[in-house]
Amino acid sequence: MGAMEPETPDRYGAYPRLSEPQIRLLCTHGERHTTTAGEVLYRQGGRGYDFTVVLSGTVAVLEGDGATQRVISVFGPGRFLGDLSLLTGQATFVSVVVQEAGEVLVVPARTLRELVSRDTTFGDLVLGAYLVRRAVMVGLGAGLQIIGSSYAPDTRRLREFATRNNIPHRWLDLEKDARAETLLRELGIPPDQTPVVIGDRNLVLRNPSTAELARAIGLNLTTDSDRRYDLIVVGAGPAGLGAAVYGASEGLSTLVLDSIAIGGQAGTSSRIENYLGFPSGISGAALAERAELQARKFGAALTLPAEAAALETRAGDFVVRISGGTEVTGRAVLIATGARYRRLAVPRLDDFEPTSVYYAATLVEAESCRDAPVVVVGGGNSAGQAAMFLSRFATEVRLVIRAGDLAASMSRYLIAQIEQTPGIEVIPNTEVHELLGAATLEAITVRDNITGTTRTLDTRALFVFIGAEPCTAWLGDCVALDDHGFILTGPDATTPDHHPLPLETSVPGIFAAGDVRSGSIKRVASAVGDGAMAVFLLHQYLDRPDNPPVGE
Repeated sequence: MGAMEPETPDRYGAYPRLSEPQIRLLCTHGERHTTTAGEVLYRQGGRGYDFTVVLSGTVAVLEGDGATQRVISVFGPGRFLGDLSLLTGQATFVSVVVQEAGEVLVVPARTLRELVSRDTTFGDLVLGAYLVRRAVMVGLGAGLQIIGSSYAPDTRRLREFATRNNIPHRWLDLEKDARAETLLRELGIPPDQTPVVIGDRNLVLRNPSTAELARAIGLNLTTDSDRRYDLIVVGAGPAGLGAAVYGASEGLSTLVLDSIAIGGQAGTSSRIENYLGFPSGISGAALAERAELQARKFGAALTLPAEAAALETRAGDFVVRISGGTEVTGRAVLIATGARYRRLAVPRLDDFEPTSVYYAATLVEAESCRDAPVVVVGGGNSAGQAAMFLSRFATEVRLVIRAGDLAASMSRYLIAQIEQTPGIEVIPNTEVHELLGAATLEAITVRDNITGTTRTLDTRALFVFIGAEPCTAWLGDCVALDDHGFILTGPDATTPDHHPLPLETSVPGIFAAGDVRSGSIKRVASAVGDGAMAVFLLHQYLDRPDNPPVGE
């Protein structure tokens, strides 16, 4: 291990010290353990570890193994170990080794979750530190290594999944990073079997499916198919998370399912600046991460990737069938599957979509077009936020809109920012006409809707944020939809035998919230409000005389 390093200075609250009263309280719930130098308290890739407080001596947090191992931080007396994985049940992305012998206090993870929920001061301290630690690890590129070609759709799929779920990782580009070839040679893996995901020497996955990767790191906790939940929430965007927080905090046994990641479409936003309570803005991923912790703190269960495939009624309950065959049962269901951006109706879209066309603007997408020109299509807030974010990476950002100006559908604060950013060009009254290139996108042709003239724009990536298509195909004819496929609720869903509550669908006990609901306002705040209101209305449904009490 070498000479002992000084204790890591605190970074924005990542390494706070516990007070003496807090340590005394924890001592009543845990056991003391005498440590020896070099002792491994837990290893990278392990799961089910406990909350540990350093009472004396020092411990080092390490990432990687062998010659590539590096020290992330060093903890001294009064500091506590762990990060978000302790609360979520994921595998840990670091190892912890004793540097200087001493003593630690070990508190079971289950007990920690109870204390976090009961003691707000202690809970805020732990949750705040864990959020910052995860951000530090993501920024350092700690955790998983993804080796693959930037031109391979599966590499993009795995990177997007890791980023959307805030999984610490770093990407080694097979074409540009010499370390990628070295690692593959050491593991005896030929390049044609990439992408490869490496956790530690015991976790090497060759082009895994998204579900396989999730299982390997403990992301998709097992869904209890034998349990009857009070509320099943399908979709973990702002509406679904809002319902999970309010439902679980009010004593409803709540299960949340999502096919991709916590946060939904909002989770792909690089910065939301008009959400109440965040004057300096917050990324969609960070907002979703905080909401997830709130929901878990109150006891909600979250499972992903878990794609809902069908919804039916059975013996007075609702059954959601998940792709793969698993079924979950609930007394009520909230559909919060949101909407996705529409695809462009242009030739050759299928050719370039796997490598050069994007429907989100996160760091993964930005890195793929660093130091190259890009085009963003769309005139709403999502397109504006994407243009602002990408301007930090691309040589030039062209914003293509059908309207005559941005004021038709974009918030004024974003318009002002775009006007003041020199690297962004707005091209009004224009639509994409043609995609050009060989293996990857090289340029696009756009057409002016007024003059009919065309123009060719060099670009290496096309970002599309147009319209919205509801994610309701999985429902079949289970509930009534409008002409565009959005779910009808309240008076619009009235039938001769059913007068729905405001967010209730044409089927009693099935509710809809957020962007998937017909007539909804496509804003994060309104979606969260929908989720909260749905729980309030859900209680009215569950309190009807013909429904058994909550929890039965």
